[in-house]
Amino acid sequence: MTEPVEVPFELDGRAVYFPGPETLVVADVHLGRDATSRIEAPLGEATDVGDRLEALLSARDPETVVVAGDLLHSFSRIPRGVERSLARLVDRVEDAGASLVVTPGNHDALLESVFDGETFPAYRLADGETVVSHGHEPPSGAAADASRYVVGHEHPAIEIDGRKRPCFLYEPATADRAATLVLPSFTRLASGRTINRLRSSDLQSPFVDRLDDCYPAVYDRSSGDALWFPPLEASRQFLD
Repeated sequence: MTEPVEVPFELDGRAVYFPGPETLVVADVHLGRDATSRIEAPLGEATDVGDRLEALLSARDPETVVVAGDLLHSFSRIPRGVERSLARLVDRVEDAGASLVVTPGNHDALLESVFDGETFPAYRLADGETVVSHGHEPPSGAAADASRYVVGHEHPAIEIDGRKRPCFLYEPATADRAATLVLPSFTRLASGRTINRLRSSDLQSPFVDRLDDCYPAVYDRSSGDALWFPPLEASRQFLD
């Protein structure tokens, strides 16, 4: 399993890190997801998200943290405790000396009522080539000329030896299309969409149109490295 092409980023847990200037990107945090669960016992969602983000902040020391959409989960209301959980998450980022930017997703209809920080439909990193957005709508305006996109929305996962794992999907650039990196959901309460037998037409994001050309990657916590698979078309034979 080898890295597809030389990539200017590092995968870490369910996040991606861009060095120089240091930027950490996560997607699909879905604060309040536990409030929709039928399980009556507390699921500890906010603590889990906050602790894992704090660990990444400590390890990477980024200047900027970008949330690629769906910071919130509920479309129609702000469940009890979500505003407090969000405030604590913001505090953790600020305490680490980083700034927080959100590119709202389709679940973030009520974001402005609880978050007064920076938001952009799409956010261009300081390298000038990479644009972050949620990925539920096609890029437009100045964001349409990026060399690379980082998106969420799809919650990709992969099944290996009967075990489902969150994964990244990387579609390299072609002569007529920018490269795209799809992040797994940062919340562990989202089960993820198993890509093993999905086709391009099954995806909801307009950013990936050739799923078979995408390189899946799984972050291995024991080694601290990302394990890259061959393009999905070639990987299907040993994943089925």
